[in-house]
Amino acid sequence: MSSAPHRFPPHPIRGVRVLHQKQNCAPQFAQIEVDFEPAAAGFTFEVALESPVDYEPSADLPRFFAAAAAGIEEQLSLAEHDIVIATRVVLRHARADRFGSRELAFRIAGFLAARKALGHARREGLG
Repeated sequence: MSSAPHRFPPHPIRGVRVLHQKQNCAPQFAQIEVDFEPAAAGFTFEVALESPVDYEPSADLPRFFAAAAAGIEEQLSLAEHDIVIATRVVLRHARADRFGSRELAFRIAGFLAARKALGHARREGLG
């Protein structure tokens, strides 16, 4: 008999920091810090940066942030986690690099941040 899926996150998980950096002929760089907070239902993502991101062209930043959100939602949606997504994610800090930042790097950083938050919740008894 399997138990019912747990809601994620069970409580606020703040300050989840991820640095995704890959150095090769196609470098990747993305650094994010996000908070995971309980929500009524579903997945929401908001940007509430505590300091500006020093990156040009700044017009790329909304795409980078959307990619991070997509990576987080993708990781949380994996069936293997057996959770009910009721999550509000708040982006608090981000860093980008002119030579390595692109949407893929931020998507991977988001994926890794969600995995880290899930691990934290499981260590505290999520399921």
